Amino acid sequence: MQPDRLSTTPAAPSDGRDVLGIGMAGYAFMGRAHSQAWRTVDHFFELPLRPRMAAICGRDPDGVERAARRLGWAAWETDWKRLVARDDVDLVDVCTPGSTHAEISIAALQAGKHVLCEKPLANSVAEARAMAAAAEDAAANGVRAMVGFNFRRLPAVALGRQLIAAGRLGTIRHVRGAYLASHMVDPDAPLVWRLRAEEAGSGALGDLGAHAVDLAQYLVGDRIAGVSALAETFVKERPLPGGSGGSGPVTVDDAAAFIARFRGGPVGVFEATRFATGHKEGLRVEVNGDLGSLVWELDQLNDLRYFDGTLEPGLRGFRRIRATEAEHPYAGAWWPDGHVIGYEHTFTNEVRDLLDAIATGRDPAPSFADGLAVQEVLDAVLRSAAAGSAWTTVGAA
Repeated sequence: MQPDRLSTTPAAPSDGRDVLGIGMAGYAFMGRAHSQAWRTVDHFFELPLRPRMAAICGRDPDGVERAARRLGWAAWETDWKRLVARDDVDLVDVCTPGSTHAEISIAALQAGKHVLCEKPLANSVAEARAMAAAAEDAAANGVRAMVGFNFRRLPAVALGRQLIAAGRLGTIRHVRGAYLASHMVDPDAPLVWRLRAEEAGSGALGDLGAHAVDLAQYLVGDRIAGVSALAETFVKERPLPGGSGGSGPVTVDDAAAFIARFRGGPVGVFEATRFATGHKEGLRVEVNGDLGSLVWELDQLNDLRYFDGTLEPGLRGFRRIRATEAEHPYAGAWWPDGHVIGYEHTFTNEVRDLLDAIATGRDPAPSFADGLAVQEVLDAVLRSAAAGSAWTTVGAA
């Protein structure tokens, strides 16, 4: 199979808007999610630019061709450098393992291409800092970069941010974040790339915990300043993929837990694990202030639980706000009031915001600088755990 061969996907008709050609690196889980977003966004939002799914990239020629045809891409490549160099690609969407995020993203930004990069931003603080610097340089020339923390784009989460920013919770005292999963409970599960530090950077901490850290910092509008942490790898060795009969070492954490202090004073407790038997995608964030509290959970992603401590005692209690009304963030673009949205909609909302930022010349959020802030927390957690849970300043390395 030859790369760059056109598929049978027809081009969308011109409507007078400028076209933004999208090129995507990677076509597995996140590649599928992002493809659905690019296919859908122009059908539900009034956009200033018309995205065109120009080309997708993957190392396996047959696999990437099948992905291009199935997911709706007009062409395919087997080398990300050719993807970045294409004249019909204006934005590069990076959905590859973390070990390649920095190289692809920096090259794309230096080539004048906008970038959307999946989370976590990189495998190390050094890589994340280089990416944030490249994004800052590119922004001076009108080139934008965003990191893909998709859960920010849920109406219930965005509503929670609005309530906190408006002072409805008062002075923030506590933040709790957890992502409980059971992906690797089976000790015979193979040694996939997510279990190798050279490919993934970290384990449950970066894969799952990064979401809890970003949501916490986003919701309270503050950054974590220091941590005390522990991490554990429960299954030290696993079978190699492909049924070869061999095995290899697991070089990332299976679980991590830490306490934290935010710059503005709140204290936090965080946990991320792939060994919470019975939990699938148990992401949960809670914020407590002196005037109220809120709770958001992924398994009830349309709902925000809110406690108003200013009510008279007899009327107090957590109440559920179902964020499905047109007045709620993002919700009005989708279905009639009361109809829920799902996981896939977060990515569509995400690319909508990126397209709007590009068209209006604004820096998108979360930026690469925001991604770096999360990476510095992850790094501090691992350094603290390696030092016997010693208190560790974020960003000091």
